[in-house]
Amino acid sequence: MSEEKPKEGVKTENDHINLKVAGQDGSVVQFKIKRHTPLSKLMKAYCERQGLSIRQIRFRFDGQPINESDTPAQVLKKHRQNQIKPCGS
Repeated sequence: MSEEKPKEGVKTENDHINLKVAGQDGSVVQFKIKRHTPLSKLMKAYCERQGLSIRQIRFRFDGQPINESDTPAQVLKKHRQNQIKPCGS
């Protein structure tokens, strides 16, 4: 039996990842984002939803700062969690 591989250009379930953004107040907002989409998209959406300015907060993953240009694939390569925490400045 041969193992089938996804055809080129065909989206698979692994193209997306569910991430949780946990606020300092204990609130959690869940996002579904493509693995190679810059996290700036998630950061901006979170700030709009919470009524915050992106300049007011910092996002961290496992205690380490996250850059807007980072992607979930880059960040998760080092860690196996799926929760991002914004920190007030």
